[in-house]
Amino acid sequence: MSDAPQNAAATESYSYLGPRGTFTEAALAQVPDARGKIWRSVNNVGEALDDVVTGRSVAAMIAIENSIEGGVNATQDALANIPNLRIVGEYLVKVQFVLVARPGTTLADVKVVNAHPVAYTQCHHWLDANLPSHGHIPATSNVAAAASLFENDLADAAVAPPGIVDHYDLDVLAENIGDNDNAVTRFVLVSKTTAIPPRTGADKTSLIVELPDDRAGALLELLEQFSTRGVNMSLLESRPIGDALGRYRFVIDADGHILDERVADSLLGVRRFSPKVIFLGSYPRADKAPIEYIPRYDDDVFIEARDWLRAVISGEPDAS
Repeated sequence: MSDAPQNAAATESYSYLGPRGTFTEAALAQVPDARGKIWRSVNNVGEALDDVVTGRSVAAMIAIENSIEGGVNATQDALANIPNLRIVGEYLVKVQFVLVARPGTTLADVKVVNAHPVAYTQCHHWLDANLPSHGHIPATSNVAAAASLFENDLADAAVAPPGIVDHYDLDVLAENIGDNDNAVTRFVLVSKTTAIPPRTGADKTSLIVELPDDRAGALLELLEQFSTRGVNMSLLESRPIGDALGRYRFVIDADGHILDERVADSLLGVRRFSPKVIFLGSYPRADKAPIEYIPRYDDDVFIEARDWLRAVISGEPDAS
């Protein structure tokens, strides 16, 4: 049963972290192919990706990075451990929060606040200033925090998205309680497809890479695979592999598309260097900002260099 608009002919499902009204649903609403299809509300990232793996859904929308908190660990770890998944698109959602409560509640009545841990962290300055002695109960999602107010009386208020009042009969006690007005969450649409979206000139390539060993200079060698080819990394985060202390994998977003010569050459270098590389996909950037790079790393430069090498090997005259 869908919890979003659909038509009778809809046969494809898309999974998202629910219930309705979450930032994840707002991200999914940006996907043209998802319109009129079945939207499956799930409880966590693992369930969303399991829907994709088992074929219950053609794709899942999941949060991967926040401009305030950085990478979403649960998503990064899931993508590292569940094989054959690809990112086919990214979407940005501006993050704003309100404090809501059951009708009749005042701010002075609030002693305990229900909030998703990430949302709570992003609002803690406001909460500490206005509710200095409050307690916190973690929720599985921002909407679930609000819904819990009708399920029990453990919390007096909840941190939730502004649109929550469209779905629940709640009073807004305070608006814009987030600590940063510029907070944005980056979401990715994940599928099992191996088809790579065509390059647009405003693309991103995502990888997960393991270091070959724990030694001085290993991380530098990894970074050099990109820097020596003029490829900027817009994200570099470490996550423990879990098999021993000091063993880490790195989540990387590189500016550009795998069909860009400089990016392709970087990936070849990474593959020679690392014992395990997970290619998560090349896809258009949500902000559509063209990738800037130094002209000496243009495709033609790489192609000319390969042609020169082939000519030298084959003994063509004047090749040297």
